[in-house]
Amino acid sequence: MGIINSLLDNDFYKFSMCQAVLHQYPSVNVRWAFKWRNWKDMKLTVPIESLCDQVNQELDHLCTLQFKSDELHYLSTIPFFSQDFVEYLSLLKLKRDHIHAYVSDGELKIEANGTWLSTILFEVPTLAIVSQLYSLLNGDYTFNWRLRGRRNLQHKVSRLNASIHRDQAFRFADFGTRRRANFEWQEEVLKYLIANTGDMFVGTSNVLLAYKLGIKPIGTMAHEYFQAHQQIKSRLIDSQKVALQSWADEYRGELGIALSDTIGFDAFLKDFDRYFALLFDGCRHDSGDPVQWCEKLIAHYEKLRIDPKTKTAIFSDGLSFEIAVDLFRRFGSRINVSFGIGTYLTNDCGFKAPQIVMKLVEVNGLPVAKISDSKGKGMCEDDEFLSYLKKVIRDKINGF
Repeated sequence: MGIINSLLDNDFYKFSMCQAVLHQYPSVNVRWAFKWRNWKDMKLTVPIESLCDQVNQELDHLCTLQFKSDELHYLSTIPFFSQDFVEYLSLLKLKRDHIHAYVSDGELKIEANGTWLSTILFEVPTLAIVSQLYSLLNGDYTFNWRLRGRRNLQHKVSRLNASIHRDQAFRFADFGTRRRANFEWQEEVLKYLIANTGDMFVGTSNVLLAYKLGIKPIGTMAHEYFQAHQQIKSRLIDSQKVALQSWADEYRGELGIALSDTIGFDAFLKDFDRYFALLFDGCRHDSGDPVQWCEKLIAHYEKLRIDPKTKTAIFSDGLSFEIAVDLFRRFGSRINVSFGIGTYLTNDCGFKAPQIVMKLVEVNGLPVAKISDSKGKGMCEDDEFLSYLKKVIRDKINGF
């Protein structure tokens, strides 16, 4: 048994994107790169080479897995997953030569190369592997972190229940797979939330746990979907529009929450015209000031003659219950709001949680970028492309 023991142990939006890639971009090639944002703050009890060796062992195990018949049946019951997609998954086995971990300049590096279709399901399990290994090997491991996590969770839920009346429409989901302390802890957290938060808890991004616990799997798209379109099928200035249209073509009104910050929210709004604003159910916030973001989103809908109360704003950037409740009170009467909460739920156990990501950095041999509205969350390996993309964004915002 390894850290990952089911290919269903992944975020829902990886499957929704995977189907779109299968149908529209099966031959697109990509390269992924891993980044440990807070590496300098980490405390390992073993040399980094030992951590890397264990990551590679876990990747070996991950690449032995295949979807089980009951898991495939579960996916086939989700209305917007097609029969050919489920059949593709039944044949899928991740290829070990598409991913490798190594040490460079004293830091852990992980890269994945191959078609987008064959590598798309690596990201979240790889991050979960690193996060769980750190739980086992961190230098603060001088106590029972699960007991600490339980106390923290109970305290958080108690305060949440005291601050929200049962008749208020406060809703949140678990988005914590990629940075969880471990799988068993994430499952324990979800069971506790189901038992103690009533209708406030609406589901999880983790498909395996949604299946096991009988709750809703939640998610739509990630930054990679917009990043990939920077180098396929379109001029760079039109890449977001093409990505949004591609998604609409695939899901025909289903899974209608658009991620809004891949190249900055102001640039996104330039592309999110009345057509897309009517077509999509709402937008997700993942960087930048959440209050300013929601004010801009509401104003944008009003400018387009769309009632914001018919749309949804989902917040998912570094949330705590306190922040989520404050945003709910600010905006709940003006637009539908919901919250995706990650590390705060699944890795608040008394030691510093790893801030780790794995992003696309090349598509068809050409650079792509994520430009965040928060300092430190962007990612690009090509400075020349990044400068050009920023110029394109400035021109878009200024109407050139």
